[in-house]
Amino acid sequence: MSDSDTVMTKPGLLFLAHRIPYPPDKGDKIRSYNLLRFLSRSYDIHLGAFVDDEADWQYRDTLMGICKSVKLVALHPGMARIRSLVGLLTGEALSLPYYRSPVMSAWVDDVIGREKPGAVVVFSSTMEQYVMHNEHVWKRRLIDFVDMDSDKWRQYADSVKGPMKYVYRREARYLLSYEQSLVGRFDYSFFVSEAEADTFLKAHPGGGESVGFYNNGVDSGYFTPEFECRSPYNRSHKVLVFTGAMDYWPNADAVVWFAREVLPKILARDPDWKFYIVGRNPDRRVQELAELKGVVVTGSVDDVRPYIKHACIAVAPMRIARGVQNKVLEAMAMARPVLVSPLGLEGIKVAADELMIADQPDEYVRQVLGLGKEAASEMGRSARQRILSDFGWDAALQPVARRLESAA
Repeated sequence: MSDSDTVMTKPGLLFLAHRIPYPPDKGDKIRSYNLLRFLSRSYDIHLGAFVDDEADWQYRDTLMGICKSVKLVALHPGMARIRSLVGLLTGEALSLPYYRSPVMSAWVDDVIGREKPGAVVVFSSTMEQYVMHNEHVWKRRLIDFVDMDSDKWRQYADSVKGPMKYVYRREARYLLSYEQSLVGRFDYSFFVSEAEADTFLKAHPGGGESVGFYNNGVDSGYFTPEFECRSPYNRSHKVLVFTGAMDYWPNADAVVWFAREVLPKILARDPDWKFYIVGRNPDRRVQELAELKGVVVTGSVDDVRPYIKHACIAVAPMRIARGVQNKVLEAMAMARPVLVSPLGLEGIKVAADELMIADQPDEYVRQVLGLGKEAASEMGRSARQRILSDFGWDAALQPVARRLESAA
């Protein structure tokens, strides 16, 4: 066989994700999809993931175009919540039985025995349970925690009253213990930002040099101000837009607070403003906001970019948050002025003239009403330049490539 006839084979890699990494239309799926696509250039990927939305089954063929093999397992949230209660009896974090599946376990064991992948990448801590008994198999083991989920549950506990406060506090405590135990089982552990990694290391100082981060990126060719589209808004309206999955508690919490505590103060001084909430699966609390003056709840849209491009300001008034907010990066990439809470900005390093920050209602009102057209345009241009210089996916993912090199 001549050199030209030689088929170059790529090393195998097992990639496990708690949610199907496609379409990249919400925070964790944007990160997992771009990580998967990046790794597929150098590895034959065997992907195992759960599907918790019936609409996502159609994307299996898309993933087969990226991976050597794909196993998708249905996860029914209602049944999974019931299953998670087992954790109360076994003394473990409820998140673990929530994602426990004998079907997934059998597939992982089959892939390990048949394909013998040399490396494993676990996306989200709950998927570690499928490889915990196979330490001897791997040349390289990496985990992407993404967020420090235990701290997110702590924030949930701080925001509620009654019996659920106990449940959330328990989950925060047990999940932190679990997260800490995982660091020693992997060659390297990633978080979504330097701030997130530092938060984890404060809770677990023993992590040391095996804990780090890679930033989220944004597809600046897709989210670009050059995108041609018609405005979805009435020309007479000044629009504030929030984008994101609206069945995600921190997003729902943010828009409910903004619509009820901030927007009325804005409308009292300028009634031409509208607050658009753009994202799929709005829960009951979010749907009820559509009854308020100045609020529009769109539900799912085919393309979020027209809503970003033609808005006056993109807002991210997060009060519960972990990691990097993709909605902030996407709006910056489209050269829109962004108004964000300190929590919503966590993990994103920008200059003061590249976006606006507010915390209390009056601060939001002052920023919205005080932003002139020229200042908005200049802020948008500066934001776009920051994205181009610091938030490309290929550059962001180089730390993962380096940590995997010894598995090749």
